[in-house]
Amino acid sequence: MKHHLFFLFPRKRMFAALSILTLGFLAAGCKPSGSQPHGGMPPPEVAVITIAPAAVPASFEYVGQTAGSREVEVRARVTGILQKRNFIEGERVAQGQSLFSLDPAPFQSALAAAEAERAGAEARLTQAKHNAARLKPLYAAKAASQKEYDDAVSAEAIADAELKATRAKLDDAKLKLGYTRVIAPISGIAGRAQRSEGNYVTGPDVLLTSVIQIDPMYVLFGISDEERLKLKREVDAGRLTLPKDGRFAVTVKLADGRLYDKTGKLNFSDVRISAETGTSETRAVLPNPSSVLHPGQFVRVTLTGAQRPDAILVPQRAVLQGPQGRFVYVVNAQNQAEARPVTVGDWSGESWLIESGLQAGDKVIVDGVMKIGPGAPVRIADTNPAKK
Repeated sequence: MKHHLFFLFPRKRMFAALSILTLGFLAAGCKPSGSQPHGGMPPPEVAVITIAPAAVPASFEYVGQTAGSREVEVRARVTGILQKRNFIEGERVAQGQSLFSLDPAPFQSALAAAEAERAGAEARLTQAKHNAARLKPLYAAKAASQKEYDDAVSAEAIADAELKATRAKLDDAKLKLGYTRVIAPISGIAGRAQRSEGNYVTGPDVLLTSVIQIDPMYVLFGISDEERLKLKREVDAGRLTLPKDGRFAVTVKLADGRLYDKTGKLNFSDVRISAETGTSETRAVLPNPSSVLHPGQFVRVTLTGAQRPDAILVPQRAVLQGPQGRFVYVVNAQNQAEARPVTVGDWSGESWLIESGLQAGDKVIVDGVMKIGPGAPVRIADTNPAKK
């Protein structure tokens, strides 16, 4: 038993020594002379873009709501019984088209009375003129007194004034009779009738219907005071140029995502800021010949026509988020990846607008960023490989 133990221990020592020698050999073999980083692997290949500032179009998007370019309430101008509705609700009506008819009988009677009064006033004026003409030569021949002649001249003047009054009354009676025919003040789409036949209408106090003109169509949207000030700062700093006289081109995107095929323009911008919303109301006008747009629709409004001179754009995939904010990797003079903090602005297509952190000539890594870290050596991919 002792002999077995005597031979066992030397064997264990021998195996341990061989293991140590083997590990030392392998460790020495992992670091051959002139080795490269990452176990002899070449630097990772990355794709870059070289920053070259250029003028790029700028667009601004808002949520808007459509409204008729003209919306008119239709009311009767006289009091009476509503006799007939002369239009189809929800259909187009033309300017001057009769929408409602009131009972004309009372107004026809008033017109007849006014015509009779005018006839009487005309007769009295004729008589007064004859009397004055008859007294004039008598007064000249001293056959009539001054008072008689003056009374005749005054009677003629009074009769003439009475005739004018009756003519005005007759015109008013004709006007009121015409108002029994309630007409469309504009061309457009008629709304729902608010009163039915047989109702007593007390003139302008009662809304009968409304007419909305939808061609052209208005689109209303608000620009926040914060954004307005931001745009002003960018314009003052020369980072943004607006179209002349604010003539933005306006396009809208419908609720189903389709782009409306007509382009409009801005035609109003309120100087006031709403205390409730903190926005200033802005209005665009768009043609709507096919009635695609309806009042009250919510749409996405895009304003185009502005430009950003000397803008720096970087693909979105190249901009990373770190604990200290957004950054990109640039290739420095030593062909190493250098993390560069950047300040981003708005999106432009699939790129970020870089407000600060980069300058012309910087080589920004756009592909391969997941294979590198700060200070890692990199190799720029050949964008135009030689053909074999």
